[in-house]
Amino acid sequence: MNDSQNIHDSTLINEDLAPVPPSKRTWGTWNYAALWISMSLCIPTYTMASSMINNGMSWWQAVLTIFIGNAIVLVPMLLNGHAGAKYGIPFPVFARASFGTKGANIPAMLRAIVACGWFGIQTWIGGESLYHLIRAWNPSLAEIDTSSLFPQALPMVCFGIFWLLNMFIIYKGVESIRKLLVFKAIFLPIAAIALFCWAVIAAKGLGPILREPSKFTDSASFFKFFFPALTAVVGFWATLSLNIPDFTRYSKSQKAHIKGQAIGLPPSMTLFAFVGVVVTSASAIIYGSPEWDPVKLASHFESKVMVTFAMIGIIISTLATNIAANIVSPANDFSNLSPTKINFKTGGYITGIIGVLIFPWKLMSDPNGYIFTWLIAYSSLLGPIGGIMIVDYYFIRKKELAVNELYQHNGRYKFSNGFNPIAIIALLAGILPNVPGFLLNIKIVGADAVPTWINELYHYAWFVGFFVSGFVYWILTKKDR
Repeated sequence: MNDSQNIHDSTLINEDLAPVPPSKRTWGTWNYAALWISMSLCIPTYTMASSMINNGMSWWQAVLTIFIGNAIVLVPMLLNGHAGAKYGIPFPVFARASFGTKGANIPAMLRAIVACGWFGIQTWIGGESLYHLIRAWNPSLAEIDTSSLFPQALPMVCFGIFWLLNMFIIYKGVESIRKLLVFKAIFLPIAAIALFCWAVIAAKGLGPILREPSKFTDSASFFKFFFPALTAVVGFWATLSLNIPDFTRYSKSQKAHIKGQAIGLPPSMTLFAFVGVVVTSASAIIYGSPEWDPVKLASHFESKVMVTFAMIGIIISTLATNIAANIVSPANDFSNLSPTKINFKTGGYITGIIGVLIFPWKLMSDPNGYIFTWLIAYSSLLGPIGGIMIVDYYFIRKKELAVNELYQHNGRYKFSNGFNPIAIIALLAGILPNVPGFLLNIKIVGADAVPTWINELYHYAWFVGFFVSGFVYWILTKKDR
């Protein structure tokens, strides 16, 4: 690549951040479709769908909400993916065009911290599954208690063992995960079909399941939950909608990643969500109350062999998902802090440590916390970044970047000492409207502290941040020029 030949002696580059030359861009349509099918078939997808049922939606309301949300988030996914496919650059380098060579660390770190949170959640799911596997053969063990700050000792030991297993995979390198990814691609669809069949048979047909009505008595109460739920669905993939250049940089063409993502993301998320809502609705019929956590649901099976099979499958597939989805991107983001000192392994270890510090068992202990505290909260940080990057690339730079200068301290992307103050102002402008609602949601302030309409903005956090930051960035940049 001609414009990158003079950049390899820069401190802003290493092997992981360098542009991928055209000769090494080998991913086709079905590579991207397979990536999204694999990423979508995960426990948090099921959990998100079933938590909507648990909060009062009917099956079709939950499935439709998830389809609409994924169709929406596909748009910024494809828009941000263009730069990766055109220039072969990863997300942290792409962010330098709008935030500056140093300022790019701000969006990179915000995105990385969210990935650390997902890493913690997936690690807790793996540890929880290990505990339930042990409990299947020793029923005298108690249910996991997440009401206090820390669960009991044995569940925490199981969490620690699964965490160490993730760290070992990082130490051995990403190549060691390939067989696990193949296992996951085969096991999870089979497990999902088996779980679906069990739910239909145990509930005596789909009829009783699909007849379960919505618990919302009027339109006002439905939409009060629908819009936060829709924001949560968009927030679910808000991370990947930013760092999708980490994957599209390997694309053979723009058409390959566009078609592949359109084929892979909304359909697979919707289908797996349908399994989640059917099984959760069936559990309400079978057990008297809905069980939104698939790990706990599997632990109810009477057969020890079935429980063991389910838990081993969840453990292995969760391990594969965790490494593929929650290590590769934050490792690049942390590497961007100091390309000459932080490599993939070091970035992976940092991700693992932060993932523990977010107390993932508390996030997963309550469906309201999962949607309102986790998914919506981080979408309020990532929506503004997406708005800024898309406006900068399409409306300001007309899809034209000087790739060599993205790796230079004194090029056009230096701005003011490496930071673009306009991007930082726009970022804050998009985040601030959502702060009061977040503080109210985590009960730091009371409902009467700020006007109701300001608190309500939090329910639309990703959308508010995306459009406010994008508009402010466009106005200030045009004025500055």
